[in-house]
Amino acid sequence: MDMILKTTNLCKSFSGQTVVNNISLNIEKNSVYGLLGPNGAGKSTTLKMVTGILKPTSGSIEFDGNAWKRSDLNHIGALIEMPPLYENLTAYENLKVRSTLLGLTDKRIEEVLQIVRLTETGRKKAGQFSLGMKQRLGIAVALLNNPKLLILDEPTNGLDPIGIEELRELIRSFPAKGITVILSSHILSEVQQTADHIGIIAGGVLGYEGKLNANENLEQLFMDVVKSNHREG
Repeated sequence: MDMILKTTNLCKSFSGQTVVNNISLNIEKNSVYGLLGPNGAGKSTTLKMVTGILKPTSGSIEFDGNAWKRSDLNHIGALIEMPPLYENLTAYENLKVRSTLLGLTDKRIEEVLQIVRLTETGRKKAGQFSLGMKQRLGIAVALLNNPKLLILDEPTNGLDPIGIEELRELIRSFPAKGITVILSSHILSEVQQTADHIGIIAGGVLGYEGKLNANENLEQLFMDVVKSNHREG
């Protein structure tokens, strides 16, 4: 099996408190991997180590078969928390700022706008976008450098059902384009309808990892993992 990302015994502590404890993830190429867990379980901290925002206390990360190095970030796109947008600029202008920094052509801007279906927004400023449009523009920013791995942390937060449906379709379309997606969420139905594999983190521990089966009672599995890894205090 071809892995795009592997973490081995990944740990992160803040002033003596272990937030991520020996997490070993196996993310298969060209798949959607759902990273599930209650709020505060350690999901975001894990993703911040993978994206170089935080340095692991111990453990290792492999990207595309080699030890993780800073230059791998050229092949990783991420939307962690709210998309960093310029509210007074259009979708195109927002992407133009980023593409100039990355030394990319305007053709790439057109491509990503098409992928996230934001080609029709014209002169409309990002500040006037719906939450769903802002999320899609944030994903467009993350896609600019043509990543092999796209990390989306709680991307459907605050979206209405139509926005969620649009985003789900968009995420499902990525593996066919050669993009692996890690989708972090605490919304089980979201992951059930989108992911191929799942990992469940609770209390900083990876309590379960495996293929997602259509008839799986995900809620039961999730509750069992969360209860058995409940962190005291």
